[in-house]
Amino acid sequence: FSSVMNAQATGQWSILQLEDPLAQTLLTVALAMKLGLAPAHFWLPEVLQGSSFKTGLIIITWQKLAPMTLLLLTWNQTSMLTLMMMGSLSVAVGGLGGLNQTQLRKVIAFSSIAHLGWMATIITKSNKLALLNLTTYILISTPMMLSLIFSSTKTTQDLTTTWTTSPMLAPLT
Repeated sequence: FSSVMNAQATGQWSILQLEDPLAQTLLTVALAMKLGLAPAHFWLPEVLQGSSFKTGLIIITWQKLAPMTLLLLTWNQTSMLTLMMMGSLSVAVGGLGGLNQTQLRKVIAFSSIAHLGWMATIITKSNKLALLNLTTYILISTPMMLSLIFSSTKTTQDLTTTWTTSPMLAPLT
């Protein structure tokens, strides 16, 4: 919809050449919704809680690549103020939302929201640093999710007894 608005205003269909401020903001909000940034984050904890850990791994890693790539490609075309506000709000929502959770998938979902908030904030300053942050996030999240898949852990209570069945995963507790 953002590219249609830009085409109507300027005659350009490319999202890499957004000149209309409303189209820039709309693109930023649409990508934020796809990423699960606050205030468009409400779908992420519930979807992650209702899915398996394998599906959750795809949601928190692979699904973030396309919208983050678009944000990195259009970082100079996006609304920096909107992105900074959404990033800051996501850090707060992710941090506070995960505090009283016992289900690991919800903790991971709120952690993902907070991490994406930091990434959105970093994009406003340096897209190379944001790419490094995304790569680090994926490299840390993947083994964590794979170890939770391996140990069949669903709650924080299950995590405390993981060492009896999988001594190699004891450092997680």
